[in-house]
Amino acid sequence: MVQKAKILLVDDRPENLLALEAILSALDQTLVRASSGEEALKALLTDDFAVILLDVQMPGMDGFETAAHIKRRERTRDIPIIFLTAINHGPHHTFRGYAAGAVDYISKPFDPWVLRAKVSVFVELYTKNCQLREQAALLRLQLEGGSSGGVDASKETAGLLAELSARLAAVEEQAEALTKQLGEDSADAGVVATAAHLERKLTGLRRALDALEPGTAGGAPALPTQN
Repeated sequence: MVQKAKILLVDDRPENLLALEAILSALDQTLVRASSGEEALKALLTDDFAVILLDVQMPGMDGFETAAHIKRRERTRDIPIIFLTAINHGPHHTFRGYAAGAVDYISKPFDPWVLRAKVSVFVELYTKNCQLREQAALLRLQLEGGSSGGVDASKETAGLLAELSARLAAVEEQAEALTKQLGEDSADAGVVATAAHLERKLTGLRRALDALEPGTAGGAPALPTQN
């Protein structure tokens, strides 16, 4: 059974957290609440998250400052952040969100379907990434013991490689479809940021998988990051 991904919801208003939970409950993932930037940073110390939904306007440490702390940490710097805000101060305010490391910036009230669709892509990417890392580790063990396994071991290795490639191709296709859809619906800078993030992660995963092909020089590849 595939372990559920964790989604971090950060907002100082309980009613907003409740609304986000209602919207995202259909994804059937683990939703974790944080009512402040400080609480969010504590949660990130112990758990891995597929994506963070971060409110901009919070007392004390606001969303921008929270994002800056997240991006400075080695453990959390690659977790996608979607900013949510009830105010719109124009392009400069939006640009500040992207400069802080957000992959998207959504103004309230937002379309629940659009938010759920965007979050689902990052959840799928995270899940496939974790599966790929686990199976890559298994494959390395098989490759190391393949010399004594004969033809059967070679066939099993080839089959596993094909399965890994097919799983990654499915994620690549889904990401490409989302990028195309966003490009048709909006010219917002968030489209560029989201597409660039997905492309960077998928390229790393594909490179790691290609390096596992039998006969590839350079030894075992570095495992891709979790996010």
